[in-house]
Amino acid sequence: MNQVHHIRHPLVQHKLTLMRRKDASTNTFRHLLNELSALMAYEITRDMPVQDIEIETPLETTTGQVIDGKKLVLVSILRAGTGILDGMLSVVPGARVGHVGLYRDPKTLQAVEYYFKMPSNMEERDAILVDPMLATGNSAVAAIDKVKALKPRSIKFCCLLTCPEGIATVHKSHPDVPIYTAAIDRCLNDHGYILPGLGDAGDRIFGTS
Repeated sequence: MNQVHHIRHPLVQHKLTLMRRKDASTNTFRHLLNELSALMAYEITRDMPVQDIEIETPLETTTGQVIDGKKLVLVSILRAGTGILDGMLSVVPGARVGHVGLYRDPKTLQAVEYYFKMPSNMEERDAILVDPMLATGNSAVAAIDKVKALKPRSIKFCCLLTCPEGIATVHKSHPDVPIYTAAIDRCLNDHGYILPGLGDAGDRIFGTS
């Protein structure tokens, strides 16, 4: 569990609680997810490399630190990852964006890929994969497999919710990939949904069923 970073900031937990409520509207859910994702981005990028540059203030010359946002790639696991992506881009607007299209086969619960598009020169970049739910872990492992094959400098995985089963699956295949999450829920049900969870994140983001 030392590779699991549980973000317990009060604002993160407050917004997550509001999102869990079954009567939260699509608009409310989407708005809260955007805010929560931005807050999580601060924690996930805490160790981003910085460089010193010389600048002019209104009073004198000084040295300050800046990040190179173009070296960061936010990888959205479609379709629900888009909800986290938007909030994180509000914090690091210079980040590049990749997409991994996966859906979960309802019978086998295995990930099926239908789309993959990433920026070039990944070996010079740090990747953060984003998906609201880390449930069975099968989609996360499939996405990490694809991104890791491009040999980025580092990989992190960010989700709103996870559970012991999902963590175990990811760490079995990718013990080097840290997981950042706002909650570690109790377990999965027979259909592969997290309990107590918040339902299907994609449906709640896009108003589908």
